[in-house]
Amino acid sequence: MRRFFVPAEQLRGAEVMLGGELEHHLGRVLRARVGDEVELLDGRGLCCRCRIEEFTKKGVRLRVITRAPVRERTLPIRLIQGLPKSDKMDLILQKGTELGVAAFTPWLAGRSVARPEPERRERRAQRWEKIVVEAAQQSRRALLPRLDAPMGLDEALCGDEDLRLLLWEEQSLPLAEILAGQKPRAAAVLVGPEGGLEAAEVERARAAGFIPVNFGPRILRTETAGFAVVSVLQYLYGDLGCAVAADPGIPTPKEAP
Repeated sequence: MRRFFVPAEQLRGAEVMLGGELEHHLGRVLRARVGDEVELLDGRGLCCRCRIEEFTKKGVRLRVITRAPVRERTLPIRLIQGLPKSDKMDLILQKGTELGVAAFTPWLAGRSVARPEPERRERRAQRWEKIVVEAAQQSRRALLPRLDAPMGLDEALCGDEDLRLLLWEEQSLPLAEILAGQKPRAAAVLVGPEGGLEAAEVERARAAGFIPVNFGPRILRTETAGFAVVSVLQYLYGDLGCAVAADPGIPTPKEAP
């Protein structure tokens, strides 16, 4: 069943009216018909199974059939990504969402090349949000990842994750050695930009509890490194590789009258 994210306030009543891009996608792209069912999620933990009742000039009218809480069995991972150049952040957001990243924290590193002008920041934020939503819908995620605005390192390092990893090729330990015997509740992964991390940034991260780790002989690109660690963590502690349920995380609710 197709699923889409909508603002939480749209799911408060017995009916939902969809317009704009969602109306176009349902009616013109998917060629949905009256009687078809879709899942609408608020991105915070609620899933509504809805039936299309009518296509009107104002939009698509749907009736809520069932409501149910949703959850994810992924390990909560925050990807603290040094802001890369060009459109690499688009790829990081898309693939990170597919892999189950719970939060993205872009940070302005000393060697970050990308420093957009203030007038471009709003457009960039809107593009990033759209990428995350579309990736979450495509990968059938139940919850939307949090997307922070770009910030400085000290602010980005704040958090309460019990496993904090710093990807750094110098004076670091193998990832497998650090993960041995771990059962983390949540994890944070700090990645530098294309030019790498400055020594002062590494020391500040260490002071905040981040452990420098490496991948052995290979040096991964900034847009690849985070994916590699997230995949390992989700395999060991999350739901990557687990059996797929018919509708994971969603209990079977009673149908509304």
